[in-house]
Amino acid sequence: MYLRDVHAEKHIPTLYQFIKENPLGLLITALDSKTFQFLQSSHIPWVLDTPEDDKTKLGTLRGHIARANPQAKSFTEVAKEAREGQNNADGSHSLTRDVLVTFNGPAHHYVTPKFYTETKPASGKVVPTWNYSAVQVYGRATIFYDTKAESTHTFLNKQIRDLTNHNEVEIMGNKEKPWVVEDAPESYVEILKKAILGIQIEISDIGGKWKMSQELPEGDQQGVINGFAKLDTELGKDMSETVKARCTKKEAKAHVVRD
Repeated sequence: MYLRDVHAEKHIPTLYQFIKENPLGLLITALDSKTFQFLQSSHIPWVLDTPEDDKTKLGTLRGHIARANPQAKSFTEVAKEAREGQNNADGSHSLTRDVLVTFNGPAHHYVTPKFYTETKPASGKVVPTWNYSAVQVYGRATIFYDTKAESTHTFLNKQIRDLTNHNEVEIMGNKEKPWVVEDAPESYVEILKKAILGIQIEISDIGGKWKMSQELPEGDQQGVINGFAKLDTELGKDMSETVKARCTKKEAKAHVVRD
């Protein structure tokens, strides 16, 4: 991801919160496979575990993927072809290459040059762009692929329950009586568990980007804020508020630096 300083978000708690609010991430891998594509990607909802005491670590992502998915088949192929000693003692397998997960914010939109009320009338030197927000995570993945290993059962039992609880309570707002895994027949859950494998990523690098017109002069920023607001849509309102918040944050940061 291209992170210009004006758009970059480096505040770790803000990045964590972004992931928790937008847990559907795109998992991107580069795996040496004899059968499947080298580059693969899948949309996966994630659980984020944040470190409480150890400030040297960036946290962990936990997810699962259908075994029928070619990306999952690549994971299993790589694990089974690993030389003796390369698989973990618990039956899992840690990849040698980093993986990448990207998370996108829900509010993104085309920006017309007509919004630029300062630069457009002054010089006409304006072009269209797209405003958006995203967070990217790099890390080393461990794959829980062995259906007979206790580690796989333990990981999946915790992961599917934590993921369900987060999405029921935080995403859906079902705080009083959320749906829980135990609401489904145990035999049915066990059958479905055999059709997925677990993924755990130890985060080694994390960065965020809010491209929300911060690079523009103040007049154009206000033009974008007003332009989105005048669309009179929920998305337009969200974009207007996000641009305003980000441009205000940029200005506040600039004052701190000058002071």
